[in-house]
Amino acid sequence: MINKAILIGNLGADPEIRYTQNGTPVATFRIATTERRKGQDGQVQEMTEWHRIVAWQRLAEICGEYLSKGSKVYIEGRIQTRKWTDQSGVERYTTEINAREMKMLSPRNSPGGGGEYGGSGSGYGGDSLTEPPPVGDDVPF
Repeated sequence: MINKAILIGNLGADPEIRYTQNGTPVATFRIATTERRKGQDGQVQEMTEWHRIVAWQRLAEICGEYLSKGSKVYIEGRIQTRKWTDQSGVERYTTEINAREMKMLSPRNSPGGGGEYGGSGSGYGGDSLTEPPPVGDDVPF
């Protein structure tokens, strides 16, 4: 079975970083994807969809450090729906993308400059993530 989502969009706000009770970092943010089509009347119509993204561990820290509102980003992960009961006793649902990989697509001199980072799959443990590349003037080419 496959559960895989691939999105390219722009952040609607800066990522929010929180920590679980045992200190695991969690980043949450929303990205917008926009599709443009010509309608039957010949006019271009835009349809924007908002996606809730959740990143864990080192990927969460990288998202918090390098992404900001307006950044263009590639997200790859799995679709997950969670259910909970709010304070009023009403059952609530949310569908989100549990990020496994993130690539920054904005130019390096803009917020959230380019780069590629991935994780271990579930976001709850496993391999360490790739460190961001060093920033400096010493470019080897």
